[in-house]
Amino acid sequence: MSITKGMFTSTTDLWETPQAFFDQLNAEFCFSLDACALPWNAKCERYYTPEQDGLSQPWTGVVWCNPPYGWKIGKWVEKAVASVSEGATVVMLLPARTDTQWFHRYIYHQAEIRFVPGRLKFGGAKWNAPFPCMVVIFRPGREEQR
Repeated sequence: MSITKGMFTSTTDLWETPQAFFDQLNAEFCFSLDACALPWNAKCERYYTPEQDGLSQPWTGVVWCNPPYGWKIGKWVEKAVASVSEGATVVMLLPARTDTQWFHRYIYHQAEIRFVPGRLKFGGAKWNAPFPCMVVIFRPGREEQR
């Protein structure tokens, strides 16, 4: 397999957050829940696994979410917005896909966006990600601008 082919294909849509990257955000936000984790890569003491289905669980407090980057990603962003309307603060690590419907419907003009410089190297990956990332912060009380 060529390097190029390896960079643009994946056998998973689960990307483990780099620990140092998370630690910087955790120092700022003090997360109480990892909404989408595996037992071996959970970033908070309280977390939801795929079997628990974080999309169907309550998100309360200050929430960290690095969701699967597949076709359901919009559902995770929608869940974040719903949770914020119930008082949670939600911080998400997402691919910077500014051309998607979920970006324009739920993020653009409605959340704080921090574009990540360069390309992250996710936990366990051989190469840096082939896509740019962004950190999106949803805070309670922010007026909708839709």
